[in-house]
Amino acid sequence: MQTEVLVVVPTYNEADNVSLIAAAVRRHDYALLVVDDGSPDGTGRIADDLAAADSAIAVLHRHS
Repeated sequence: MQTEVLVVVPTYNEADNVSLIAAAVRRHDYALLVVDDGSPDGTGRIADDLAAADSAIAVLHRHS
């Protein structure tokens, strides 16, 4: 039996960390959903770049 895992990571102003978090999650071959809460520091853009490079990463942009 194969179990698939989706890790959901809520973010706000995590531009310095989102790449590290993504790498740690993907190292275990888990899928990743980054939920960015309208970060003004570019977290969402970085997450979008990660998702463009890896089909197991998705991004949900929340806007206030």
